[in-house]
Amino acid sequence: MHRLATRNVPVYLSRCRSLAHYSPSPFPVLISFVPSRALRINRHIENVSTYTDKKLSRGSSRATKKPKVPNNILDDKDLPHILWWKERLQMCRKFSTVQLIERLEYSNLLGLDSNLKNGSLKEGTLNWEMLQFKSKFPRQVLLCRVGDFYEAWGIDACILVEYAGLNPFGGLRSDSIPRAGCPVMNLRQTLDDLTRNGYSVCIVEEVQGPTQARSRKRRFISGHAHPGNPYVYGLAAVDDDLHFPEPMPVVGISHSARGYCINMVLETMKTYSSEDCLTEEAVVTKLRTCQYHHLFLHTSLRQNSSGTCNWGEFGAGGLLWGECSSRHFEWFDGNPVSDLLVKVKELYGLDDEVTFRNTTVSSGNRARPLTLGTSTQIGAIPTEGIPSLLKVLLPTTCNGLPVQYVKNLLLNPPSYGIASKIQATCKLMSSVTCSIPEFTCVSSAKLVKLLEWREVNHMEFCRIKNVLDEILQMYRTNELNEILEHLIDPTWVATGLEIDFETLVAGCEVASSKIGEIISLDGGNDQKINSFSLIPGEFFEDMESKWKGRIKRIHIDDVLTAVEKAAEALHIAVAADFVPVVSRIKATVAPLGGPKGEISYAREHEAVWFKGKRFTPNLWAGTPGEEQIKQLRHALDSKGRKAGEEWFTTPKVEAALTRYHEANAKAKERVLEILRGLAAELQDHINILVFSSTLLVIAKALFAHASEGRRRRWVFPTLVESHGFEDVKSLDKIHGMKIIGLLPYWFHVAEGVVRNDVDMQSLFLLTGPNGGGKSSLLRSICAAALLGICGLMVPAKSALIPYFDSITLHMKSYDSPADKKSSFQVEMSELRSIISGTTERSLVLVDEICRGTETAKGTCIAGSIIETLDRIGCLGIVSTHLHGLLNLPLNIKTTVHKAMGTTFIDGQTMPTWKLADGVCKESLAFETALREGIPDPIIRRAEYLYQSVYAKELLSAESIPDEKFSTSIKLNNLNGTHLHSGKFLSGANQMKALRKEVESAVTVICQDHIMEQKSKKIALELTEIKCLLVGTREQPPPSVVGSSSVYVMFRPDKKLYVGETDDLEGRVRTHRLKEGMNDASFLYFLVPGKSLACELESMLINQLPSRGFQLSNTADGKHRNFGTSNLYA
Repeated sequence: MHRLATRNVPVYLSRCRSLAHYSPSPFPVLISFVPSRALRINRHIENVSTYTDKKLSRGSSRATKKPKVPNNILDDKDLPHILWWKERLQMCRKFSTVQLIERLEYSNLLGLDSNLKNGSLKEGTLNWEMLQFKSKFPRQVLLCRVGDFYEAWGIDACILVEYAGLNPFGGLRSDSIPRAGCPVMNLRQTLDDLTRNGYSVCIVEEVQGPTQARSRKRRFISGHAHPGNPYVYGLAAVDDDLHFPEPMPVVGISHSARGYCINMVLETMKTYSSEDCLTEEAVVTKLRTCQYHHLFLHTSLRQNSSGTCNWGEFGAGGLLWGECSSRHFEWFDGNPVSDLLVKVKELYGLDDEVTFRNTTVSSGNRARPLTLGTSTQIGAIPTEGIPSLLKVLLPTTCNGLPVQYVKNLLLNPPSYGIASKIQATCKLMSSVTCSIPEFTCVSSAKLVKLLEWREVNHMEFCRIKNVLDEILQMYRTNELNEILEHLIDPTWVATGLEIDFETLVAGCEVASSKIGEIISLDGGNDQKINSFSLIPGEFFEDMESKWKGRIKRIHIDDVLTAVEKAAEALHIAVAADFVPVVSRIKATVAPLGGPKGEISYAREHEAVWFKGKRFTPNLWAGTPGEEQIKQLRHALDSKGRKAGEEWFTTPKVEAALTRYHEANAKAKERVLEILRGLAAELQDHINILVFSSTLLVIAKALFAHASEGRRRRWVFPTLVESHGFEDVKSLDKIHGMKIIGLLPYWFHVAEGVVRNDVDMQSLFLLTGPNGGGKSSLLRSICAAALLGICGLMVPAKSALIPYFDSITLHMKSYDSPADKKSSFQVEMSELRSIISGTTERSLVLVDEICRGTETAKGTCIAGSIIETLDRIGCLGIVSTHLHGLLNLPLNIKTTVHKAMGTTFIDGQTMPTWKLADGVCKESLAFETALREGIPDPIIRRAEYLYQSVYAKELLSAESIPDEKFSTSIKLNNLNGTHLHSGKFLSGANQMKALRKEVESAVTVICQDHIMEQKSKKIALELTEIKCLLVGTREQPPPSVVGSSSVYVMFRPDKKLYVGETDDLEGRVRTHRLKEGMNDASFLYFLVPGKSLACELESMLINQLPSRGFQLSNTADGKHRNFGTSNLYA
């Protein structure tokens, strides 16, 4: 039967917008146009046809046909948008796209030619309706829901074919307008393809439900997809977790007397931030390290004529000009902030009433952001061939938002106050002994958008509650309370939200309580899927699993009861009408190939019908079950057509099905209504939610860093004063930087590599052989200094680091053909920037200065630069192979000579990789070239030329024992996060009692063993057993790293698992990855040494069962055979 009205209940959302609201909005004309409606593209004039222009028809068969004249006239305000689309269409390369572009007519925003088939733009047509939507968002690709497809027309269809890999509808027929589309199920992939290529998409949905004959379905704009800002419509009704990328800002760059300013606007968060007083290099670095949606350049740049940049109307030259000239951008004028916000509102189609929150945090005495060269040379930005600093700061299992936070921290070092808070937090984290939360990480941008659009599903509400509950757990745990308080200031800097400690805790309690009152956290144990013996279970599973278990029963009891009664009525109808027929068929003894029948689930039609094979009802008259057989009729689909020859139903069953579907639809709608209502309520707490989610991201990042730092045996540096900063702690008689036992950050301490002691009170002039470790030393010092001023741990035995106002590492330079600059020109440009931005509070590290030009003049330039840095009084190192520098009459006061040591072994000079006082003129160039495969005859000839021309006298350094670097890196893991299923809440009291019993038994067994050993006068380091708990959704503290431990795992089936490990964190994670173990809790105690741990493990495995406990690994105790005769020797 026809059940369209019951299966597709119309949903009228508050975001449905009338077409009356989509009249074209005025956009400012950014480009001057000639009066004759001509567009200038690549300095050529192209005519743009309008509805009043005459157009020649394509093909001889249509030459005499009178062209259609649509009612719409192309307005002048639409011309910039037409030009914008034509520029993008010129970049299309696919053959099919090029063929479609030839059929476009630029007389309307859709690009439709009204003379072609399906090209009519008459009022009331679908094309006309889409044109109204397009006029609201003229620079977005328009996708419209039409039945089971999302379709695009004209210009938008060309973009879909080019970038989404779709084929045009109707092939390449030349008599029809361009059309393309994707199935409903592929919408997400299509949106990803378009946004990945920089396009924004406007999605038009059609209202589902019955329509009158010959009437068009109502349509509304359901949302948008932008780069970094996905489409969220309909997510509340499904359990899918949408991947939410890092939001992409709109960037505006301007210039003033104070330097460059960069403004970033996040439409998702409705926030903006500004950074001013930036150098040209800093702006270029931010452009290269930031994925942005759109770039606007302020007209103030055109008047900038500094030493390297000249922005005229047709200006050229300079780093910023070269960077922007290869990117798409638009000019704007007026106020650099307020007028940029106007541009953003136009770009996203926002109302004028929408406001943006300023999240700018005063830079104060904050260190300058890293330059592009510095960040790439230490691997803060992934660079091929450069060891990544980011990868060694965190375990490999820590990824996503925490990694992004640490990366931003390195690229934009915090102020001294924030760095001190971060360091204090990490110190507390590395010493806690209690279990720590899992730190559920939720993107704040995702939170804001889902709540704004009321599209938060049950899973996301559970995540939000996890976030709030973990904040409260930290507040209520003594060891974690102080950590939580320390994290307030770093979170303020990250979010721009000033929320005090008490307000945060109170807000989390209120928001968590609201979610807990509505959302079912135990998986809906009181909302079982209906089940009846005669009806296939898949039917009820498909119908009810989409909404049951989301909301607590008390809020949906009436609709839930209605569904249960309707399901029971359906079961009764099926039993009355179908069972006699099935019984009659089964009782019939028929030869092979006889009739068959069963009650079956037609998933495609969402129905339970009788399925008969080789079954003809009218042949069964006069037999048992005759009455029911006579009632059978062919089942119909939602469009009133026969569903198939084998499907049969009865009026009674259809009535019961209709009743069930209606009840099910009402229940589902009620659940969605409650979910959206809860989202609306949480909008009032959005600042608390954003602050809490960001705080947990920072907490997880710092906990992970503290664990990895302990594993690598790094230390916390002493951060000392840097003259000129008022808020920096003052320590008398301290100016320089002192690092003891400095280790290259990409090596592990266990690898036995050479450590260096660096006592830097002034500028170093560093010499040394090729492969002697000069570049590695510079990278290591740069990384240690950067980590220190960020409040993080450093790879050394001890460190005293001043708070630098900038850290710069300059290494090799390459040429830049696009800017018409040689490698030496690029190097000079970078050195000019370094010198102009250096103060006495800076750290400057330059590797092999002036390597790209003629030796004599390059030496003199290098000498003059060293004099300048010496005069400024900064700390740093300048390394060189230009030994002529040693003979120049340099006017330097504090610069000292340092060298990378060498030693003479078996007649060969070898590097020691140790920093020493003095000068080293030995380059080991011939040895290095030979080692890298240069043919021996070439090397011998080079040695002869050298001996005949250059001096033979060589300086040698002290002989130091030969040590070599190793390149293996060992990374460890941190536990990941998982959704809180809530299943462990059932029987919580029993589990708590079991833990106490096990803790008591473990303590008694092990304590008795200790006393027994003492009575035998066997010395033990372990004097007392102290059991600690790692609860559900918790992980061990960083203090257990590197220690042996014995643990007991509590399984959901109440059985115990006893084990020992030197990596408790990894073992907990491994256990929880097994099916059904994700909520397991653990009891553990630390022991001095693996041997003792193994012995206690065997003892517990063997003795706990005798005390009434069930073990899942009893057999393991039989494989332990540890004697005690030599255990404590």
